[in-house]
Order: sequence, then structure tokens, then C-alpha cells
Amino acid sequence: MKKIFTILSLTAIATMGSAQIVINEVYGGGGNSGTTFKNDFVELINRGSSSATISGATLQYASAANPFTQYHALPDITLAAGQTYLIQEGAGTGGTVNLTPDFVAPIPTNFASGTNTTPGFNMSATNFKIALVSNATQITTPTDANVLDFVGVGSANIFEGAGAAPVLSNTTSGSRTNGIDTNNNAADFTAGVPTPQNSLLAVSDVNNVKINLVKNTRVNNTIVFGAKANVQIVNANGQVVKTAAVSENTSMDVSSLTKGMYIVTAEVNGQKVSQKIMKN
Repeated sequence: MKKIFTILSLTAIATMGSAQIVINEVYGGGGNSGTTFKNDFVELINRGSSSATISGATLQYASAANPFTQYHALPDITLAAGQTYLIQEGAGTGGTVNLTPDFVAPIPTNFASGTNTTPGFNMSATNFKIALVSNATQITTPTDANVLDFVGVGSANIFEGAGAAPVLSNTTSGSRTNGIDTNNNAADFTAGVPTPQNSLLAVSDVNNVKINLVKNTRVNNTIVFGAKANVQIVNANGQVVKTAAVSENTSMDVSSLTKGMYIVTAEVNGQKVSQKIMKN
């Protein structure tokens, strides 16, 4: 029996490892004191090199210490390589900036008894668990066969890999580095300024060739560009902090920018393109 369990676990791990569409950023501080955004959110990304679709999927949510108690359905989602997808979750009474989501979460359904009355998960700002699941069957572990991706945050009692993603706050989200997924939440996620990106602001696929607008997404004082474009750098509050006309393999001095997450946007070959950068 132990041998069979091991084989099943390895199969589940292999399924997660091959997933193209994964959770890219999670934020539970929306609408809380001192926040910018009015809503919590979950951002997905297609980390593969070709278009991918998920159909019949759900998001499932749990507190740090308890079983998964809620889920809500997702629409069919097709993303090009590098494209992101923004899901708006529960609202608070604070914040000043509305999200521009691809999908507004409906009222969640409880796996047990009881009903909910407001749209989206009311996520913890600090510690929680969230999973992208291929169906509406309740999950119990990160290696369940229907788990497409799983993120345990802060003091979460279960997580992918050796440890949980960092504890978050009202003003920080947990974000992947370039969509990298090694099935280790501690290694794959960092805490930083929330940078929600909908599908219109994501890296585009032109003639099946992924555009790398920015070559170095973790920068100190210089950004190196991979395409010719008129670019804008936007901070977490949606403010344009720098603009320039750049050519392929040219660089931009960003030493004047404060540390944190930014979004570099442009139009390349008629396609809207953007990438997140982390200013160290």
C-alpha cells in the first residue's frame, strides 16, 4: 500500500511540474488600512512557450491552519506564452485604486454547510493557502491529482516544496520571479509591492515568438531592452515614472527609482507588451 501511495504521489507531482498556467501573484491586503488597491487579487500566468487553455477550473482558498473551505469557478481561460490573467477577489473598506481585472470572482461556494454573501474570497493579508484546481473537487494537499498549482503563504501548514512563500502584509503581495515554478513556494515567491497585471498588459506572442521587452527583470541601476519601442515605466500606484525611446540591446539608467516592483510597458509590432521588474 505504501508503494502504491508513493507512485500516485510522484504522478501528482509530475502533473504539477508540467502545468503551463500557474499562480503568479497573490495579494490579500486589498481594502485594508494603508493599502492602495481596494480588492484582494490572484494573478495567473502562462509560463510556457506556447498558448495554453484551462477549462472547468476553480480557485480554492483556505486559512493558514485549516482545511480548504471555499471555492469559486473560473471561466475557460486561454493565455499566450507569458500572458497574465487578473482575478479580482474580495473587497475591503479601504484603498484608493480599483483593479482592472480580467475576471471578477463570484460569491464563493462552501464545501461544507453555510452560504456566503459577497463576491470573492475574503483573503488574509498575511498567511493563507490558495490553489488553482482542475475541477471543483475539494483538495487536501498540494500533491492531489487535480491540483494545477498551489501556494502556501506565511505560516501555512502545507505548501509546495521545502517551505511556504513569505508572510505578506497589507502592502505586500507574493509574486513569482518571471513565472518560474520549481514547486517550491519558498524559493519561487518573494514579497514586494503589489503589481496586478491583466491580460492586456502581458507579454505577447507575435508569430509564435515571445517578445522579451526587458532582458533583466531584476535590476540595480540599468535596464537592458530586447526590442525597439517607446517604453513607459509604471509604479505600483499606476503612475508613469519614466518614458523613453529605446532600441534593441540598449540600456536605460533607472538609478533614480526607489526599490520595488515596476511594470515596463510598450507596443512592439502592433502588440501591447509589458514585463515586471524588481528594482533592487
